[in-house]
This record gives sequence, structure tokens and C-alpha cells, in this order.
Amino acid sequence: MPDCAILIAAAGRGERFGASVPKQYAGVADDTVLARAVRAFAGLGRTVCVIDPAHRPLYEAAVAGLDIEPPVSGGADRQASVLNGLNALAERGRPEFVLIHDAARPSVPREVIGRVTDALAEADGAVPGLPVADTIKRVEGGRITATPSRSGLWRAQTPQGFRFGAILEAYRVAARGTFTDDASVAEAAGLKVAMVRGDRRLEKITEPGDTDPAPSGGEVRTGHGFDVHRLAPGDAVALCGVAVPHDRALVGHSDADVGLHALTDAVLGALAEGDIGLHFPPGDPAWRGAASEHFLRHACGLVRARGGRLVHCDVTLICEAPRIGPHRAAMRTRIAGIAGVAEDRVSVKATTTEGLGFTGRREGIAAQATASIWLP
Repeated sequence: MPDCAILIAAAGRGERFGASVPKQYAGVADDTVLARAVRAFAGLGRTVCVIDPAHRPLYEAAVAGLDIEPPVSGGADRQASVLNGLNALAERGRPEFVLIHDAARPSVPREVIGRVTDALAEADGAVPGLPVADTIKRVEGGRITATPSRSGLWRAQTPQGFRFGAILEAYRVAARGTFTDDASVAEAAGLKVAMVRGDRRLEKITEPGDTDPAPSGGEVRTGHGFDVHRLAPGDAVALCGVAVPHDRALVGHSDADVGLHALTDAVLGALAEGDIGLHFPPGDPAWRGAASEHFLRHACGLVRARGGRLVHCDVTLICEAPRIGPHRAAMRTRIAGIAGVAEDRVSVKATTTEGLGFTGRREGIAAQATASIWLP
């Protein structure tokens, strides 16, 4: 992708939202609207949010841990806020392109971003949108006065992409007028703006019910993982990120944590991104003795990079010993911390094979795992 910056308009007060906090800071499952919007652009360029300075504590809490530049103070309205953001980007080092996005649109499919940026090869700007499907009515005083043709009418969405220098100059000139979106600013300046196909998942959050964590778009995927490691003399086994005292130890290139290995494969499987060996080759000395939490963090990071989230995971440990029950709570807490999810989204179980097979003979420990993820 060419040199591109992402500017997220997040300075609104969200008065129509009717909640105790502005809609960009409202909770969505175990996340916030703003954090999901920021994550949707992960890896695509430096990101700057324009915020209301009065909301700085809410902002800091929402973006904690995210790779993002310092925020910019907003203005009296969206137009003034975006201009402030563009001026800040110019001062910090002008990018070639900029994507301007509304924080209230938390689900951003990567394919839409791709269509917008591709269109900039032949245009000054590009806007995602959808053709108007409903009949349009003009209403005055509560009465219908006309039914305009919907032919050629599209609903504009964001992110709207532009050549940075062109949109910055257009916004500086537009300070003398009032415009409803970035494309209208560009149009008034005579810039060539393309329309590309948007997506229903880009609908803007307006009311509290719009933040329902069960998205109307996107998809839920489930992956499965399985791992086995043999036992050798030792004093502890690594299971689900916890060192469990035992008279044996698991043997492997890394710390041989079968629970985290199986779960990592489950997450990678849900993403259709291969297996743990593809990402961390067993012959690579860099991973000799490594803590397996690095593998799970990597897999969950790939989910977030695609704008998704881990919905639930379930690990089953298969062994005769050690006893898992006393350590189950610690394992759930550890997995939740590594994966960045709430503990009630993590399950850890254990079973035996009734003395049968290699686990029954206490020659090794096996683990199975499933992971469900949501992708926009």
C-alpha cells in the first residue's frame, strides 16, 4: 500500500445516541466502538484520531495498547475537526494519501479499503457507498411534497480516501462554507472523486441498539487444533500458560505447552492461516525453549489485524496426571490475558483416556482446542 495515513473523526458528542458516554466510546462486547474502528486499519498506515479534549480520559482508556499517534483536538463541527486533523498530519510529515473515517462506523471490511485505495490511482478521491434501494420522499411540515427519482442516487459511507495535498487545500478553502462530508468538500474544489462499492457492514451507529455485539454483517468462523508432546523426567509441565508442578516435564522445541499450541492452531485454523509450524518453524533456533504465549499472541494479533475478535475458545487437556482441576482458574486467567479477552470467553477442561493409549500410559499429554472468531 502507498504512503497513507488514517484520520478518524471521533470528536462528536453523540447526543442522539442517548447514552452516558458518546457513541464512539460505547462498549461493544469486550471492546469499544472507537477501538474497533482503529483496529480495522491496523498495519495500513499511521493513525490519528480527532477528539474532543473533554473526552481525553475516555479516549485514553479506549485506545490503550493500540499503535496510534497522539490525538488532535477537534473543532466546532466535523468539518473543522477534520481540518484540524489534516493540518496536524501536514505538520507531522505529509503522507501521499489519507483515509478519513467516522469513528461511529466500527466494522470496516478490508476489501472496501482496498477498493477505495485502488481508485486513487486514477482519481483525486474515492468514496464507498451503496445505491439507494428505497423510494425517496421529500417531506415538509409532516407531509410528502415530492417523490424524487432514486436513479443514480448512492448513500455515501467512509472511509473516504484522497490525495493528501489535494484534500488539505480543499478543506482550507472550504473553511468559508458548510459541507456534510469529505467528498462534498472535494467536489466543491473541483476534484475528481470516484464512487466505489461500499458494504452494509459500514452502517453508522446512531442508537444504542446499533452496538449489539451480534453483528448483522461479517461472519463467525470456528477453527480446531490438536497437539501432543511426550513426557520426560522433570519437575513441572507447562499447560495453558501455567507451570504445573509434576514429576515429569513436556519435551519440545519450545516450552511444549500442548494447551497453548492446540489453541494457537485453532485460531490460525479459523483464519485459514495455516498452522503453528508455518508461522514458527520448529527448526528455527529463535523459538528454542520459547514461551508458547508468544505463539497465541501472534495468532490473536492476526485476528485483530483483520478487524476481527476472538469470540470464544475451549481447550481440553488429555492426561492421567497431573490433576488439572486445581489449576483450571489460573489457566483461564492466563489465556484470557494472552488473548486479550474476558475470562468468560475462555473454557479449560480436562479428561483422561481411562488408562488407554499413550496418555493412559503417562507417556505424553495431548490437547484439543476450538476457537470461534468474528471477522467483518
